[in-house]
Amino acid sequence: MGGLLGIGGGVVAMPVLRFGVGLPPAEAAGTCVAAVLCTTLGGSYRHFRLGHIDLQRILPIALSGVAATALFSWAFVWLARRPHWLDLGMGLIFSLVAIRLLRDGVREITKRRSEEVAALQPAAPLRGRLPTKIAIGTAAGVLPGLFGIGTGAVLVPAFTLVFGASIKTAVGCSLACFSCNALVSTAFKAAQGHVVLPVAVPLGIGALLGSNLGAFVNQRTAPSFVRMLFGLVFCYVAGRLVIASLAVMT
Repeated sequence: MGGLLGIGGGVVAMPVLRFGVGLPPAEAAGTCVAAVLCTTLGGSYRHFRLGHIDLQRILPIALSGVAATALFSWAFVWLARRPHWLDLGMGLIFSLVAIRLLRDGVREITKRRSEEVAALQPAAPLRGRLPTKIAIGTAAGVLPGLFGIGTGAVLVPAFTLVFGASIKTAVGCSLACFSCNALVSTAFKAAQGHVVLPVAVPLGIGALLGSNLGAFVNQRTAPSFVRMLFGLVFCYVAGRLVIASLAVMT
């Protein structure tokens, strides 16, 4: 689903780890980021080979993201002792993901010819000043540090809207930056004891296989219906997480 819908595999895996496998919030976050690390590395390598990643231009974003991930991974220790706050934060994030999927599904159904032509344009170089890159990289580093999920929701729009990159460059650079974030987040959460290896290893293998399958299917189908379906599913997931957290608070 991550490869098909263009969203992070961690967003798909997190509800399964919480409600299917039954892991506590902290263990679900740590196991999730460890499992998707290999898929982000593989995706980054493919985009680098295709020339979609400008390492020199994204270095400030990656470094500031790593610093933020390390800081918020340290703060994760406090949050792990308050799992209801972790569930509440995840619920809000899933609400945003659901809105994005529903919006993208509607846009795909009603998209114009100009959008189709823009999607076929070659990779464009990144524009942007150093302070802007540092600010965006820092903002993107919060999600993997605190919640163990990807930064695509922050970085892909930033690369396209702020830096003027093509969608191919935006996706490739986002994956490259998140690979650095995921590596740091995994190291911290493993040291804190929040990575369940018997779950993370098979999940990571499956995610690696599935991301390639999803990308293959994406090239041969219009996933607008699937986006809207998962948008509704994530609305349910968001509601369940928020209700669970509020139940503990009250």
